Amino acid sequence: MSGKPNILILMADQLSGVLFPDGPADFLHTPNLKRLAARSTRFANAYTGSPLCAPGRASFMSGQLPSRTQVYDNAAEFASDIPTYAHHLRRAGYHTCLSGKMHFVGPDQLHGFEERLTTDIYPADFGWTPDYRKPGERIDWWYHNLGSVTGAGVAEISNQLEYDDEVAHHARRKLYDLARGHDDRPWCLTVSFTHPHDPFVARRKYWDLYADAPELAAPKPIPYDQMDNHSQRLMDASDWRSQEITEDQIRRARQGYFANISYVDDKIGEILNVLEATRQEAIILFLSDHGEMLGERGMWFKMSFYEQSARVPLMISAPDMPAGRVDQPVSTIDVLPTLCDLAGLPMDEIAAWTDGVSLAKGAKREPVPMEYAAEGSITPLVALREGRWKYIACMADPEMLFDLETDPDERVNLAGDPEHAETLGHLRSLAHQRWDLEAYDGQVRQSQARRWIVYEALRNGSYYPWDHQPLQRASERYMRNHMDLNVLEESQRFPRGE
Repeated sequence: MSGKPNILILMADQLSGVLFPDGPADFLHTPNLKRLAARSTRFANAYTGSPLCAPGRASFMSGQLPSRTQVYDNAAEFASDIPTYAHHLRRAGYHTCLSGKMHFVGPDQLHGFEERLTTDIYPADFGWTPDYRKPGERIDWWYHNLGSVTGAGVAEISNQLEYDDEVAHHARRKLYDLARGHDDRPWCLTVSFTHPHDPFVARRKYWDLYADAPELAAPKPIPYDQMDNHSQRLMDASDWRSQEITEDQIRRARQGYFANISYVDDKIGEILNVLEATRQEAIILFLSDHGEMLGERGMWFKMSFYEQSARVPLMISAPDMPAGRVDQPVSTIDVLPTLCDLAGLPMDEIAAWTDGVSLAKGAKREPVPMEYAAEGSITPLVALREGRWKYIACMADPEMLFDLETDPDERVNLAGDPEHAETLGHLRSLAHQRWDLEAYDGQVRQSQARRWIVYEALRNGSYYPWDHQPLQRASERYMRNHMDLNVLEESQRFPRGE
């Protein structure tokens, strides 16, 4: 590559990093991601900034945790003055473009992207705001429920399939357009799919790939009365008592989830094929916003700090990063400084606006922080991953400490074990230095209360939605009479002269 490198970011939704111990697990039918993994730096222990869509994505884009972005949940506004990687790259001369989901809430639906090719799949307003003033309240019309599990199965089209088909189509078309060379700037294209996020509904061609997979077997659940407090709240939030989940339904839900990973892989293959066919070179980064419990511990979806929910795949294929596995815990908040570093941007100013570190040169990382302050919680939760240890704290709950080396399933809470008092004290001290949980709780409550008032006000009278409306300039596409047909046909052809 000459000059600044092009950058292609490929993002899945709710894809657990547990299934990417060193690239995709062997049982997954993901030929394109496996080829990408073979030439990538593969981070085996990468974590989300927050295990929920909007806060996790805001953290990924800004390199900041929710306590800084104030994107606490799926209905919290992402402020326009927070720099994202799209802002930094665009300021440095990049063309920045998004095809797909990013779950921006608020009137700014670009956040540094010069161009956005699709609308979002989820609403941009404050309607999904939780309310800490009503602990235990379940808002049925938008909270997760286990219908995604009981309704798992085959469909050739769905709301989400329609969306991701469109995302891939626009991404391919954009890559063709970039290849034509009408814009000589380097580019950063982010392609963000909504799969394998539930519901666990997949096309037959992908469903059948896993018909006999041993990994479909139902994981051993933890009885509700033996779960930790936050897990019990999440179970209640998903209305677990209203439906009896059978082992067959669990198998079907897992089959649908795995099938949709293969669907995403197929779409990624289409995009990479266009990149190769048009002879464009790019740094390629693959990741997810958070994971999926997928029946582990008897739990589904995300919203917890357990590995299946909080760990994500992260792979980077770049000339300056050797292919191979990295076991050091890292975070999606490290993506922004890494991209800027790989693009050759000055890092001194960027460092002031991120909680992350560049992974481009093997930098050592402090303990990886995570935060959660959305539905299913009654006050913020925080976590640290340092080496083999994971520490979780919340004002409403007892501390938790897990040794992921000897207890990868996180079944033994060592916080009360005298033999681990020193480790607990060390991580507790680091958490106290980083977070004031009482102040954090107050910030979240104020934000929620403000949004409840604003949302109710804006839904009265004439309503102007914030949802992104992609620009379609029909008068500038194909052939129009302000154009020279001969020039048009020649300039829109790639490659030329073959």
